[in-house]
Amino acid sequence: MSQEAQMCVSGCGEVETAHHLFLSCATFSELWRCVRDWLGVYEADPIDISDHFQQFIFLVGSAPKRRSFMQLFWLLYVWIIWNERNNRLFKNKALSIHQLLEKVNMHSYWWMKAANAVFVLGVHNWLVSPLVCLGM
Repeated sequence: MSQEAQMCVSGCGEVETAHHLFLSCATFSELWRCVRDWLGVYEADPIDISDHFQQFIFLVGSAPKRRSFMQLFWLLYVWIIWNERNNRLFKNKALSIHQLLEKVNMHSYWWMKAANAVFVLGVHNWLVSPLVCLGM
């Protein structure tokens, strides 16, 4: 495999690994910061992906429902980054960090609406404070 084929699709100049893509890439790690800001949770990121997942899901407590919501946000972030990576690699299309954050916001809102028939809060409330909407 050529050196160029191993480089991160963000153009940051680093070799693309799972750790790099999802945690340390200068481009995509900015989305983590934005997601944490949106959720109102702040912690240092561990180096290992599985440790990052464990730390993230416990940021709002250890109750199973809270962990479940945080798992949703973490997995959604990874899914959106993976799709963005593939769009950049195979379609030569790139979204901004702001557009990627909007995807996290809206996909999580749609999931909540679909999963909770009584979820009556509007999208504006969700965009402003999702954890408050979830009772956290």
